Amino acid sequence: MSLKHILPRAFLCLLMVAALSGCVFHRGRAQLDTLDPGDQPDKILYERAVHEISRGRFEVGRLTLQTLINTYPDSEFLSKAKLSIADSYYNEGGVSGLTQAEAEYKDFITFFPTAPEAPEAQYKAGLAHFRLMGKPDRDRTEAKIAEAEFKEFLLKYPDSTFMPRVKARLRQVQEVLGQSNFKIAKFYYLKNANRAAESRFQEITDYYPNFSRGDEALWMLGQTLERLKKPQEAVPFYARIITEHPLSSLTEDAKERLTAFNQPIPQPSRAMLARAQADAVRRSNRDLFQKLGLFLSSAPDTSQTRHGPVRLGAPPPTEVQVATTPTGGTGGTSLVVQPVSEERLKAGKPVGASPAAEGKQAGDGEAKPQAGADNPKGEADKPAPQGQQTTSDETVPQKKKGKFGFLKKIVKPF
Repeated sequence: MSLKHILPRAFLCLLMVAALSGCVFHRGRAQLDTLDPGDQPDKILYERAVHEISRGRFEVGRLTLQTLINTYPDSEFLSKAKLSIADSYYNEGGVSGLTQAEAEYKDFITFFPTAPEAPEAQYKAGLAHFRLMGKPDRDRTEAKIAEAEFKEFLLKYPDSTFMPRVKARLRQVQEVLGQSNFKIAKFYYLKNANRAAESRFQEITDYYPNFSRGDEALWMLGQTLERLKKPQEAVPFYARIITEHPLSSLTEDAKERLTAFNQPIPQPSRAMLARAQADAVRRSNRDLFQKLGLFLSSAPDTSQTRHGPVRLGAPPPTEVQVATTPTGGTGGTSLVVQPVSEERLKAGKPVGASPAAEGKQAGDGEAKPQAGADNPKGEADKPAPQGQQTTSDETVPQKKKGKFGFLKKIVKPF
């Protein structure tokens, strides 16, 4: 192709590039030209800063906003300028950007605690740490801070419109923390380090009620308590598998354990059953590409998080009524709690046994005998044997002479 054909085409290309550049330039100028010449200078600075940030010029926009704050400390745009600086760091992203964004959001809440944007600032402060979270086998610092920030939001702004989003994020954070604890607890469980496994499983069941593998945590905690010879303490956790995870594959095993302990089988509520069915449908809808994307991503997998009410602290202790008669099976004996008299404590007798009624009651000559550890057949009290001196409040045994006690009298004079 000759030069006379190339030059016209090149010239046309240059004209097209110039036209496009002019359109972009005039579009940006049009936004700035909308400012009224009679506007206050603080408003002009704020509008220009927002325009620069929207075009990705974060440094220029932040410098303009900082000029507004320093020059016009009484401006009505002061709170908006402070929040826009935090948003610019948040939108910029990265470790440094999100870290600085969290600090700016906290400063905004400190200086403007009653501003309408305060709930949003608290929410984004938690989101900054949420975006910095790693997988469950990594450092959990960011997840812990994000959980604290979201819980603080729920306590400070219970009527905010951001409440549903904050609860959803909190459930996802607790899912990551639950996965981290579950990996460690299962390792201890398989190594038969029962004390360590108990504390980890207990933390999961107490603080992370929406953990996707909560039924496994409850089951392993019950098994761990049985290993530690505390079968009755495992009863409430087996019951929670049935009531909180009605569609779990471990419900039948939990029913068998409760039957072995002669305990009643609880029934799940309709709301819990509907929630479990919704979670099961949502989990089954994941396709192969979604699973592959989550596997390759550096972000933690929170897609299996269960729906339900969030928990800000540990639940109150669960009161479970156990059988009051010996089970007679493999489940061991039941626990019976009875008060202990003060005289019995002074005498140094075992606390766990069922004491006989000591002391005199009003109108009775003496206490009635009762079957227990010290009186298994319920027989009447017998007089103290020879060699024991009985006092009013305790019995002090004397030294027995023994089989060869008479030799002491012969050897003692010598």
